Amino acid sequence: MPKKRPSELTDLSVIGVDIGKDTFHLIGFNPSGERVLRLKIKRLALPQVFEDLPRCVVGMEACLSAHFVSRTLRRMGFEPRTVPAIYVKPFNKGQKNDYNDAEAIAEAALRPDLKTVAEKSQDQLDLQALHRVRSRLVSWRTATINQIRAFLIEQGIAVRSGLRALKTSFLTILDEREGEISPRMQTILMGLYEDWLWLDERIETVSKKISEIAVGEPNCRNIMSIPGIGPMISTAMVAAIGIGNGFDRGRDFAAWVGLVPRQYSTGGRTVLGRISKRGSRYLRMLFVQAAKVIMMRPHRWPDFSFGQWLANAAERMHRNKLGVALANKLARMPWSVLRHETRFDERGDAAIAI
Repeated sequence: MPKKRPSELTDLSVIGVDIGKDTFHLIGFNPSGERVLRLKIKRLALPQVFEDLPRCVVGMEACLSAHFVSRTLRRMGFEPRTVPAIYVKPFNKGQKNDYNDAEAIAEAALRPDLKTVAEKSQDQLDLQALHRVRSRLVSWRTATINQIRAFLIEQGIAVRSGLRALKTSFLTILDEREGEISPRMQTILMGLYEDWLWLDERIETVSKKISEIAVGEPNCRNIMSIPGIGPMISTAMVAAIGIGNGFDRGRDFAAWVGLVPRQYSTGGRTVLGRISKRGSRYLRMLFVQAAKVIMMRPHRWPDFSFGQWLANAAERMHRNKLGVALANKLARMPWSVLRHETRFDERGDAAIAI
């Protein structure tokens, strides 16, 4: 069969796109499952090439720039479907290369019961970027503090654990141990301390921007009506799932966050283990932190609608297991608030929110 140009194709049903940094690899199938398109294009040529193709389903793997490509194709009249990489892998045949990846993506995109990634708007990507910048700055700050502690312990100076303890005693230590610490090491430590202060300022600036967005966004305000949940979780959740329409129920969202037991069942025997830890690690960390904050204040539990459940669970569960169970509940409630566009029916003031 002679090779057809994109403009000559009229019977495409699905196109699989393997997204690369500079080049895209395309594989297209007609309704009968026959491959009729095999093409390599430059990123900048994407609109021009797809303008000549018949409108159909376009599958792509969830990766960098996938949401941008999805929005571009949707404006052109295509039906983009972004598939998680873990669901594409079973369809990959033969050795791994770009064309085989594109073919596997095309086959996965046609599965009617396969969960796809919800398309993110530009506002969601901007908000997600703020969280990623803040997370990176916090990790840098932690690394800087650990390095200061390591250099001090090498000089025989041990500081009790905690960020506040080191920050309040650092300058005093340098003054009192001036004769024990060499001038060069003092210069190094002061440089690290200045880096620490600069990182604190940057983190505070980014945190203020996130808080301002949370106050101005109705969905975030609704989520923050849940005890223990503040600007960080509310904005991170909106950035990740929008209004939550990518999940059928709160349990599905909790499973996506990775707060459900890992299941290994066979022969009618159900075996449940530790939590799966799949999905968003960042959101999972935030929900667990919020749960631990609530658990630290048992005198506030009667103020919450789930306080009786928490008190009963605390009597029979280990503290760590209780924290994960509460984090699971805290994940389900915001999803319900998002989907129904309503505030949480709380009976008292919220706990310290994250």
